[in-house]
Amino acid sequence: MVCKLEELRDKSVINVKDGVCLGCVDDVVIDTCSAKVISLVIYGRCRFFGLFGREDDIIISWNNINVIGDDAVLVCFECLPCSCGSRKKRNFFHSLFN
Repeated sequence: MVCKLEELRDKSVINVKDGVCLGCVDDVVIDTCSAKVISLVIYGRCRFFGLFGREDDIIISWNNINVIGDDAVLVCFECLPCSCGSRKKRNFFHSLFN
């Protein structure tokens, strides 16, 4: 299968360990010397419409990618508690005081 970077940007990234959708591919890191893809980057979500910045970006190494399909990218990725744990829905006051 041949995939352009433009097509890769629209694909959802699903973690096969817990079934969580991490987001869509936003960027790709390429080693220019060896012309190999190093990792995929998923930008952190905006906090309160972007007024409070963004969450941390998720960087997935090329070695952690299982399958690149037509609609999604399946990865086997160990989420860090600080980055992927914040993907769960929380109420407004919990996120302000914790």
